[in-house]
Amino acid sequence: MRLGSVEYEKKGRIAFITLDEPTKLNALSAGVRQGVSESLAAIDADDEVRVGVITGRGDKAFCVGADISGFPVTAEQAHTFIANVLPFLAQPERCRKPLIAAVNGMAYGGGFELAISCDFIIASERAKFGVPEIQLGLLPGFAVVRLHDIVGRPKAKELSILGEPIDAAEACRLGIALRTVPHEKLIEEATALAEKIASKPRMAVEMAKSFYNRGLGGDEMRYAADAFPFLFLTEDVREGVAAFREKRKPRFK
Repeated sequence: MRLGSVEYEKKGRIAFITLDEPTKLNALSAGVRQGVSESLAAIDADDEVRVGVITGRGDKAFCVGADISGFPVTAEQAHTFIANVLPFLAQPERCRKPLIAAVNGMAYGGGFELAISCDFIIASERAKFGVPEIQLGLLPGFAVVRLHDIVGRPKAKELSILGEPIDAAEACRLGIALRTVPHEKLIEEATALAEKIASKPRMAVEMAKSFYNRGLGGDEMRYAADAFPFLFLTEDVREGVAAFREKRKPRFK
């Protein structure tokens, strides 16, 4: 079933969500965001579905984050953009059912954030993870309030301030990914984990997710939604976006 730019498929007790804009490296277009949101709502509403698996179409990318062609240019647009994007990225956390991100390639920016919002990450050995927003004069709006709980504050600062990607093995070592698997076995391994979870008592599994996720989405998310729009208005962001589009090194002031 096609939902926006996403393929949604049920196989028994497991639902598969496939981001399906491979020519754009599955960037978070309006169609992808719509499809993911509708798919997660469908998972929550379907009593037959016990677990969801999210992956990307193609061998290159899980999701490379925001489509910068749609970046805001005014304060009002920036506030609206952040107010829409942050709840979307947190939606996997709010889904009652466990979610597995099967990361098949690059997971950058919002794609990385979508993955860490899921309960588990199974990474292809080809996967790359990163929050490169600093190259645009920005910071990762969702990861900046989540990443330090996963990797610790110093490493979260390093990843966010340098913006350099890490490979699947390092992501696994840091606790970002649950395990790394051969690329051709990614969906098989993610499905096997999903089947194991689906075999457990449904209410206990859902309560475990709820308990471990308690407290997420509080004041820190509201602060991010209020504070981050101002970064979009700096001269460095205009330079960073221009340099990205022109495929050159930015000259930040």
